[in-house]
Amino acid sequence: MNKIENLNLNNKIVILRCDLNVTISKGKIIDNTRIVSSLKTIKYILDKNAKLVIMSHLGKVKTEEDKQENDMEIVYRELNELLPNKISFINSTDYKEIKDRLKDIDYGKALLIQNTRYEDLNNKKESNCDEELAKNWASMGEIFINDAFGTIHRKHASNYGISCYLPSAIGFLVEEEINNLNKLDNPEKPFIVIMGGAKVSDKVEIIDALMKKADYILIGGAMANTFIKAKGYDIGNSLYEEEAIDTCKELFKKYEDRIVLPKDFFGKINEIKQIQSINNITKDFQILDIGERTINDYKTILRNAKTVFWNGPLGKYEDQRFIYGTKEILEFLKDNVETVILGGGDIVSASNILGLTKDITFASTGGGATLEYITNHDQPGLKNIK
Repeated sequence: MNKIENLNLNNKIVILRCDLNVTISKGKIIDNTRIVSSLKTIKYILDKNAKLVIMSHLGKVKTEEDKQENDMEIVYRELNELLPNKISFINSTDYKEIKDRLKDIDYGKALLIQNTRYEDLNNKKESNCDEELAKNWASMGEIFINDAFGTIHRKHASNYGISCYLPSAIGFLVEEEINNLNKLDNPEKPFIVIMGGAKVSDKVEIIDALMKKADYILIGGAMANTFIKAKGYDIGNSLYEEEAIDTCKELFKKYEDRIVLPKDFFGKINEIKQIQSINNITKDFQILDIGERTINDYKTILRNAKTVFWNGPLGKYEDQRFIYGTKEILEFLKDNVETVILGGGDIVSASNILGLTKDITFASTGGGATLEYITNHDQPGLKNIK
């Protein structure tokens, strides 16, 4: 894999694809982790006295109204606070306008362009990797650096497309992601997987890939409800995937002795928090977290683990009443397991809320990209960077 240090960036015009797709609520950035994670590569390029074009998507843009909600200017303001007097912003994705603006940008400075998915309003040119758009964007610079790990599984004009036309390399963030996730190719054993979150259906491939190496997979979150339902238990008024019941049954056939399900749960009836056993779930009970017995069982299994990969929280962590199971297991792992890798998305968000991410071996910035990469290393965003 060609790395950023292998290319001569001195006094060059460099195009950098970042993943600055942060969560925004009421006009404020909720978590700036992805922005902060991009700073090392940005600073390195600017220190080479390069002129830098920064590209990223933000949210999904399907209508004109979406443009207002997903305007990159809010990201620019955050970047400008982190790197004062180094970043400018252009409210455009048009390569001609960007080239004109670049004439006024000094070397050693950066220009953040508008959301690349604004181009999706024009026949989805970004998401469909339109060849003309990719060529035009590539013409803005001399070198391309892909540091957007969160989109390496997407064949977009701003990552795969540009890399077809320019000398290309990965940035420091992508390098760190690859180095850490590659540890799961031959993990030190015992190797335990923790799988939570809402859906089973979009994680079948990753479960299959990991179960070839894992000693156990511990299930939690709403996806546990679907597994439990497939086992014939009553799950009350809890969220589950009816269409994934057969999938769970197939997974049980293949890995039943290694799939570990919760035995009790925290949840609620009419907003009142309760705990119920798997054998006695009432029809009005909503499962929202793993219970005390399950927490102790999972700790017992994890106590001897050498490597843990965790994707998806074990409860509805957004509600402080039901972050308990996730908190207990995270705190146990940081003190008892040598290598712990969090698989991006909501489990990293939960870990950030709890202030525990700094104590974990590695927290991936990807969501779907992390799972896709573990399943198959040959991802579109990396194909031309050899």
